[in-house]
Amino acid sequence: MRIVLFVACAALVGCSSDNDIPAPGPASSDPAVSTPTVTNPGTSSERDSSNPSQSKSNSSPADSSDPVMNIAQAIFAGKSLAEVRKGFVTKIVKTGKSAEAPDVPDGKVFELIRYQSPVGNLAAYVTTDPGDGQKHPAIIWITGGDTNSIGDVWSPNDRSNDQSASAFRKAGIVMMFPSQRGGNDNPGQREGFYGEVDDILAATDHLAKLPYVEPNQIYLGGHSTGGTMAMLVGACSNRYRAVFSLGPVNSPVYYGADFAYFDLSDATEVMLRSPSFWLHSVKSPMYVFEGATKGNWDVVRSMADENMNPNVQFFRVPGHDHFTVIAPIAEMLAEQIVKGEVKVTQQTVQELR
Repeated sequence: MRIVLFVACAALVGCSSDNDIPAPGPASSDPAVSTPTVTNPGTSSERDSSNPSQSKSNSSPADSSDPVMNIAQAIFAGKSLAEVRKGFVTKIVKTGKSAEAPDVPDGKVFELIRYQSPVGNLAAYVTTDPGDGQKHPAIIWITGGDTNSIGDVWSPNDRSNDQSASAFRKAGIVMMFPSQRGGNDNPGQREGFYGEVDDILAATDHLAKLPYVEPNQIYLGGHSTGGTMAMLVGACSNRYRAVFSLGPVNSPVYYGADFAYFDLSDATEVMLRSPSFWLHSVKSPMYVFEGATKGNWDVVRSMADENMNPNVQFFRVPGHDHFTVIAPIAEMLAEQIVKGEVKVTQQTVQELR
């Protein structure tokens, strides 16, 4: 079994990035296209942390000096992504593109703030205090494309590509758009789906302390690269009421070199950034959506086919693509959050327009 996982990891790292999904996001004019799936044997029943007897019986008898094998052993033992990340120091091999300071909103809808992260004070947009003396549900939203930087999320967007997921704020839900290390004019270095997880968790700490936010009703969501980030954060923490991932991929190798500041040929670095290996460690409800056409559904389906964790559910949204899926999903979820219960079924998704 250890050999099988090692071979799978080697295949994952070795797949060519030249023909893979282009990194989707606000700056992209072309929707992401489906690509061949990557099989991940680590999502079999041996990885199901809800079955201790199977996890124990399939654990490797001894630690290996090979870091990939150590992670493989941890997966089979049912260890969470948060546990495996402890003590690991990522090796960054290139710097990301520089970005400008974030746009400054007029303060009517959002305000620009700084939150304390492990690398220093990072920029974020947060809904202004509604001034009604009430505590409101809130959501951390991670946009697609360059997730490390933030920009205008208050100007109206076409419903066919509403990157700001405006349905949440229109429903009275407090929103926070955190930038991450190395983005905008932030301190720190971009790590690409690794240290940024800690930044999102730090942003959540900040959000939970706001006097107009109900700390027990904080959700997490994101689209495209932001959806991939949301899955990784959700695999590291159970503090969210629910996690919503729209159009993610199972591994950052699918983005090629665009957002890879680490060595793509290093299987350890890749595995620790690949949601498909850590579905078993998700404890909060996680809903993964993708449009039925012109997107990442084939990749999402590969995770769905191998998932053994009932906390994670996958939904193909008919009649929508990678970008048009955002608005109807956000509208559906916002309505449910306001009512106090998120309950998604294939039937409710089928009815979305």
